[in-house]
Amino acid sequence: MSIRTRRRGREEAFRLLFQADQGVLPWDEMLPIEHSLSEVATAVWEFAVSLAEGAWRDRERIDALLEQLAHGWTVPRMAAADRAILRLAAYELQAVAETPTSVVINEAVELAKTYGTDDSPKFINGVLGTLAREHLPADRVGGDAAQDGDG
Repeated sequence: MSIRTRRRGREEAFRLLFQADQGVLPWDEMLPIEHSLSEVATAVWEFAVSLAEGAWRDRERIDALLEQLAHGWTVPRMAAADRAILRLAAYELQAVAETPTSVVINEAVELAKTYGTDDSPKFINGVLGTLAREHLPADRVGGDAAQDGDG
């Protein structure tokens, strides 16, 4: 899968998580509507859904972890965009071993620059950096972005 496909897929996954977090519709009702509105290629959509569904399914576990890592912050108190980005990246860091840690963190910071506040990139980077150091195997943290050409 190309770098562009994966990057666009992460952005679409972020959008799905953000939308689901608004709570207007249950996930199973929201997803087909969002798919009908989406103009991304099939490969992008499938990658996005795989990330977003995993992050949404595991959000209680991920949220508990994020509250440990984001000192002084509860997940509900976080900005909605930051919360969606952190859930997405935390899931990918823990569940998609083939993506280098540095790529996941860099992509999350880029999403934060686009969709978050001025403070979001630093906050996202700090939380995910701590997650990587304290909760991932050492060989996973040292991953090189050149391994899969994604980054």
